[in-house]
Amino acid sequence: MATDGTGGILDRAGSERTPSGAPGTRPAGGPPRRDWGGDRPDSPRRPGANEAARHAVARARRGQGLRNTAVTLGLAVAVPVVLVVSLSLGDFPVPASEVLAWFVGGAQHTTDFIIGGLRLPRALTGLLVGVALGLSGALFQSLLRNPLASPDIIGITSGASASAVISIVVFGASGAAVSIGAVCGALVTALAIYLLAWRHGVAGQRLVLVGIGVAAILTAVISYVMTRSRVETAEAALVWLTGSLHSRTWAHATPLLWCLAVLLPLVVVLSRPLRALQLGDDSAAGLGVRVERSRLGLITVGVALAAVATAAAGPVSFVALVAAPIARRLTAGAGLALLPSALTGGLLVLTADLIALHLIDGVDFPVGVITGLVGAPYLLWLLAVSNRGGRSG
Repeated sequence: MATDGTGGILDRAGSERTPSGAPGTRPAGGPPRRDWGGDRPDSPRRPGANEAARHAVARARRGQGLRNTAVTLGLAVAVPVVLVVSLSLGDFPVPASEVLAWFVGGAQHTTDFIIGGLRLPRALTGLLVGVALGLSGALFQSLLRNPLASPDIIGITSGASASAVISIVVFGASGAAVSIGAVCGALVTALAIYLLAWRHGVAGQRLVLVGIGVAAILTAVISYVMTRSRVETAEAALVWLTGSLHSRTWAHATPLLWCLAVLLPLVVVLSRPLRALQLGDDSAAGLGVRVERSRLGLITVGVALAAVATAAAGPVSFVALVAAPIARRLTAGAGLALLPSALTGGLLVLTADLIALHLIDGVDFPVGVITGLVGAPYLLWLLAVSNRGGRSG
C-alpha cells in the first residue's frame, strides 16, 4: 500500500481512496460516513430560519389573542344592549333613556315598578340561565372532547326534569321545592352516570353513551308520570318542562345569582388543568395533572351549573349544546373560550326570550321553544357531518 504524494492512499488495485476523516470515507470496520450537507455549497446553513418561524408563531398567537379579546368585548357589549332592549319593550314601552336612568336611580315611580318589579327579574334570570348553561356546555365539551357532550344530551337536565315532575305531580310541590328537587335530581343523575361509566377511569365516549341511555330512561319515567297525573297538574308540569321564564321574579333570580357567585370562581380555579386534559389522560398525567381528581372536579362544577340553571327556568333546550361551538367559531378556536361561551349562552337566552315575548302579539311562548327551533337543526347538522366523516361523535 503506498501514497501518491498528494495525501491519497493507493490500494493494491491502484485506485485512490480519500484520506481518513474526509467526507465519504469508510472507517475501519464501520459504515461509510454520511455527508449531512454542512460543508456543501448547495445546502448552506440558515441560522435565521428558526428565528423567522418563531416570529411567525408569535404573530399568529397575537392575532388569535386579539381576535379572542375583540369577540369577548363584542359579546360583553351586545349582552347589555339586548338587556336594555328587553326592558324597554312591552305593553308599556319604556324609552331606553329611562331604562338607563333607572339603573342610576333617576327613574319615575311607575318606571321603577315596570322595570324593577316586572321585567328585570325575568330578563336577569334568563341572562344568568344562559351564562350557566353556556359555561356548563363548554366545560363538558372541552373535557370530554366531544361536541355532543352537553348537559341536555347526556342526561343531566333529564334528571333534573324527572325529579321536578315527580315533585309537582306526586308530592304537589311548587316554587322553591320544585327547584330544590330539580337540583337534587341533576346531582343524583350525574353521580349515577359517572359510576356507570367508570372503568378504571372515565372515558369521554363511554360517559356520553351512558348519559344518552340514562336520558332515554328518564324521559320514559317523565312520560309515565305525566300520563298518571291529573290534567291540571300535568299542564303545570308541561309548562315547566318546556323551559319558561314566565312569571319569574326576584325569588328565582336572587338564588341563581348567589349560586353563580360561588360557582364561577370555582370554574376559574378548576379549569386550569383543562388544556392538559384535552391532550389525553397519559399526556396530562405526564405533565403532572391528577387526571381523575381534576376531571371529577370539572364534571361536578359543570353539573352544578346545569342544575341551578334548570332549577330556575326549567330545561331550556340546546343552549348548552350550541353556545360553545358558536363561541369557538367566532374566536377561530382560540383557547378554551369559556368566557365567550358563557356570554354567548346569556345572549342566546336573552334574544330567544325577547323573540318569545314579541313574536306574536299577546302570546308568551316558552323560551325553550325558541331555543329548540335553533338548536334542533344544529344537532341534526352535527350528526350528519359526524356520520359523513365516519365518526361516531
